[in-house]
Amino acid sequence: MKYTVRLKRSAEKELEDLPDHVHDRIVKRLLALEQDPRPRGVKKLKGRAEEYRLRAGDYRILYVVDDAAQVVEIIAIRHRREAY
Repeated sequence: MKYTVRLKRSAEKELEDLPDHVHDRIVKRLLALEQDPRPRGVKKLKGRAEEYRLRAGDYRILYVVDDAAQVVEIIAIRHRREAY
């Protein structure tokens, strides 16, 4: 089952502003979400329906999974001190 990964415009801008080495790491994690939207190490955020957090070094990828439509929507990509 392959999921489609979509980025909100705000998350897209956050991704563009990252340093190159961080950008490449994040893109690899995003592409991996196509195969497994809930990989090992992912955390479901409390109090939020179907919202997850994925670590990528000092950065966090916040996203929502829609299993019915097979879509992963990236909400935000932020440094850990700004993520929550």
